[in-house]
Amino acid sequence: MAVQSIATTLLLPPLLLVLGVLAASLLALVVSRRLARGLAAVTALAATGVLLLATPYVSGHLRASLQGGIPPAPAGVEPRAIIILSAEAAWRVDGADVGPLTLERLRAGAALARRTGLPVLVTGGVPGWGAPPLADLMAASLRDEFGIPVRWVEARSRDTRENAVFSARVLAADGITAGHVVTHAWHLPRTLDAFARAGFMALPAPVRLERTPDGRATDWVPRTDHLNQSWLMLREWAGRLVYAVRDGRAPATPTGMNSPAGPVRP
Repeated sequence: MAVQSIATTLLLPPLLLVLGVLAASLLALVVSRRLARGLAAVTALAATGVLLLATPYVSGHLRASLQGGIPPAPAGVEPRAIIILSAEAAWRVDGADVGPLTLERLRAGAALARRTGLPVLVTGGVPGWGAPPLADLMAASLRDEFGIPVRWVEARSRDTRENAVFSARVLAADGITAGHVVTHAWHLPRTLDAFARAGFMALPAPVRLERTPDGRATDWVPRTDHLNQSWLMLREWAGRLVYAVRDGRAPATPTGMNSPAGPVRP
């Protein structure tokens, strides 16, 4: 597992909250039993945090905080390609395959390709030890399951920034400097920023632009799938923070935009 993945797992809930409880427990045992009350408070806060992160209300508002930052696309720009970003892999008994999020992006990208007739680029590097690049798996899935040919396969990128940089280089070799970018709505702000920094005009094609919870009773019922969604949203915010710190400036956002592609529904 890459250092970046290990750090992300350790520094985000729910593991961060669990580790905090364990650390407080050890401290109470070693230092003083008087810390028992403090431990009880830490445990209660951690348990409450996990429960809240598992509710549709919290996960939905975390998602809305990201997808609400999608800028519109520039007027008068003619896209000449469709770029589909990878997400994750799934591991079967016979080897690696595209994961659920990647498959959603492929389905949306295939629909956009049929509607526009534009050529497709898929981007994604090796997801794990001994696995083929995700871009190769994506190209095979588009060809075999959706009947969509792939013109370009970018198979070296390890993260969103490299997705943008390497894809822009591949397309620039064919004189293409603008195209639709297909990824989940919550991932688009960071993706568009990365493409802008790479000098490529990316037109947003958001997958699954979801409603913001309004506080109805069902929005407060904890579920494990929403805990996973909260983790994804927090990881995305962490990625945006890392990019901002690494680049030493605020995220770059193209201006004067209104997406002709609109939401791409898988």
